[in-house]
Amino acid sequence: MDAPPRVTPAGVGSRNALDTLARVPATLHWSRFGAVLFDLDGVITPTAAIHERAWGELFADRGYTRADYLDHIDGKPRYDGVRAFLASRGIDLPWGAPEDAPGDDTVCALGNRKNALFNEILEREPLQAYPGTVEVLDLLDRLGTPQAIVSSSKNARAVLAAAGMGERFAVIVDGVAAAAENLPGKPAPDTFLRAAALLGADPAKSVVVEDASSGVAAGAAGGFAVVVGVDRGGNAEALAAAGASIVVSDLADTLGEGATA
Repeated sequence: MDAPPRVTPAGVGSRNALDTLARVPATLHWSRFGAVLFDLDGVITPTAAIHERAWGELFADRGYTRADYLDHIDGKPRYDGVRAFLASRGIDLPWGAPEDAPGDDTVCALGNRKNALFNEILEREPLQAYPGTVEVLDLLDRLGTPQAIVSSSKNARAVLAAAGMGERFAVIVDGVAAAAENLPGKPAPDTFLRAAALLGADPAKSVVVEDASSGVAAGAAGGFAVVVGVDRGGNAEALAAAGASIVVSDLADTLGEGATA
C-alpha cells in the first residue's frame, strides 16, 4: 500500500486556522489508510454530553460553564480534569487515591463522585451511536481497515456495551488500560501510539478521529497522517488550533468519492 499523503494540520503555522482549514477538502479516501483510531465520547457515542452534564452537576456550586468543560476538562483523564478545573478557580486540593469514596475532600474523591453521576445518567437514558460515525465504521469494515478505541474514560467498555457495540473493537486503550500501563493521558500521544502498536499499524499511515482539542493535540503529536476533528458544537476553532487536519460537524461529511470500498 502506498503511503497516504500527510495532511498538514490546519492550525500549525497558520495566521488564521479556520481560513486554512476551509481550503482542505473534507472528503477522505479512507481506503488509503492502514488503521483508524477513534475517540469514543462525542465521536462514536453522544456520551460527551452526558459527561458534560455530570461535570456540571459536580461543579454547580463553582460557577461551572460549558467553556470550563472545553478549556479544562474535555478529553482529559478524569482526575486531571478535576485538577485543571480546580486550578482555574484557584483551588488546591490533595490528590488523594483512586480508592477514595465519592466526595469533595480530594481530587480523586471529586473524580469518583463525577463518575457516579455519569453512571446514574447513563443507566436511565438510552444510548445510540452517531449514524454518521456508524457509516464510516461500516465502510472501514468493508475495507478491512483495522480500528481501535482510544478513550480517556474508564467507562469506555460500559459505554460501548450500552450502545450495542461491546464486541466491535478488538483493541481498546481506555483509562483503565492507560492506568495499568502507566501511559500519560491526552494531550500526550502515548495512548494513541499504544493502540497503533497493538493494531500493528504505522502512525504515519493511520488516522485519528477526535472531538476534543486535547485529543487532537495528542494525534498531531503522535505523527499520525490525518487528525480529523469532529465539532459537535462551537469547538471548530480550538480543534483547528490544536492541530486538526480537517474539522467536520459529522463523520459522514468525510464520505463522498472516497466512500466506495
